[in-house]
Amino acid sequence: MTVYVDDAIWNWAGRRWCHMLADDIAELHRFAALLGIHHLSYQGPPKTSAPHYDITGFERDRAVRLGAVPCGREEIVEVFRRVRVARRAGSVAA
Repeated sequence: MTVYVDDAIWNWAGRRWCHMLADDIAELHRFAALLGIHHLSYQGPPKTSAPHYDITGFERDRAVRLGAVPCGREEIVEVFRRVRVARRAGSVAA
């Protein structure tokens, strides 16, 4: 399974933020725990259309060092759509 992070370009609360997604929701949660990100930071259906975490640029750098795949905007949107569709189809475990 693969974990993806886009570029940290979103400014909020004095930091730059990005999205972290994965092919599998269990992998997403495992990787977030590895980064020390609390499960309460998780964002997913029904609140958002695809399971993900918003992470800081610092956390993104650590994620990439630990094996996450850096993606540009177009790539992360493609992953977002794939995960969202898979979630609706029931092929992604909760």
